[in-house]
Amino acid sequence: MPILKLISRAVCVCWLLALGVLQLSAAEKTTNRYNVLFIAIDDLRPELGCYGVDAAQSPHLDALAKRAVVFDRHYVAVATCGASRYALLTGRSPAQSGVTRNNAAAYSGSSALALEQQPGAQTLPELFRRSGYRTVCIGKISHTPDGRVYAYNGKGDGHHELPNAWDELPTPFGPWKRGWGTFFAYANGIHREDGGGHKDLMQFTAENDEDLPDGMMATTAIERLRKFQSSQEPFFLGLGFFKPHLPFVAPKQDWEAFENAEIPLPQQGKIDSPYWHNSGEFYKYDAPYRKTHPLSPEAQRMARRAYYACVRYADRQVGRVLDELKKLGLDKNTIVVVWGDHGWHLGEQEVWAKHTPFERANRSVLMIHIPGTTHTGKTTSALAETIDLYP
Repeated sequence: MPILKLISRAVCVCWLLALGVLQLSAAEKTTNRYNVLFIAIDDLRPELGCYGVDAAQSPHLDALAKRAVVFDRHYVAVATCGASRYALLTGRSPAQSGVTRNNAAAYSGSSALALEQQPGAQTLPELFRRSGYRTVCIGKISHTPDGRVYAYNGKGDGHHELPNAWDELPTPFGPWKRGWGTFFAYANGIHREDGGGHKDLMQFTAENDEDLPDGMMATTAIERLRKFQSSQEPFFLGLGFFKPHLPFVAPKQDWEAFENAEIPLPQQGKIDSPYWHNSGEFYKYDAPYRKTHPLSPEAQRMARRAYYACVRYADRQVGRVLDELKKLGLDKNTIVVVWGDHGWHLGEQEVWAKHTPFERANRSVLMIHIPGTTHTGKTTSALAETIDLYP
């Protein structure tokens, strides 16, 4: 029963990540330890070729899927960024933590993590750090875009959002100068929170990948991989890409790639539900079309095309990092996890957002590659939850 064994191994990868690490550390083994490259992609629903979406252009993630286990029924704890990531990193369900909406959950209120080191690890990266791994966070792994606590306007003391978890927080800021500036970035150093009134829903003017934050973060990740290859330190590298989160911003080539593509319209209309909402974040941006409820078919195709363009951009950055991992020979002993923090409605139920209890908002991407696995390129319909990764 090879497929059952494969599913069992993939579903229980948390034990390989956690208990296996502790056992190796206790035995003082320094060789043959798995590294971990954990890639989080913000607002990425299963809108990829490897999930059967023909309209998507995701060749690099599709290639990874051919040597990974792809979870077709992976669900997050909560369909909002901060709460979903809190559940991932602490292994605590919302029923245990009470965290369902609070994006500041890791550092405020009753759910706040202790600043002082506790007898046991409070978070997944802290567990690896205690076990002798070099832990590095680039981009958005917890809720903040660089691992430091600041308000959107830049105010705050910048303390670590996850205490005692990371050895390094080398997220590059470029011309945007600070974390939330990079998260809400447009080309040429402007961003939504700079006081300039910039709030375009979409922008596709950048010429190069590194003209935007996700490209810069991929380059920083590549630099860190080269250092790890030289030092031979075991590592846990968290790499959190921002796109396709709003605003929809990517290089010009990614918009142009869909010039002649057939963009399907959403099939599910508005439903009568107390959980329906009016997509406030999406509609507050300035759009290149008339903002009606519902959107016209032309506007829906344009918005969906913008999302696909951002996915294409993020996919290419994943490819750059994975290509370097292989070039350095680190792919032979590095577990690769790709995780979406939740799904996103692309007009289904007339919603353009997350923050619902519906399938589109709660089902997200999860694929896991373990070196040396003989059964690769499998898709499982076994039910998986985000908290399975760190129970």
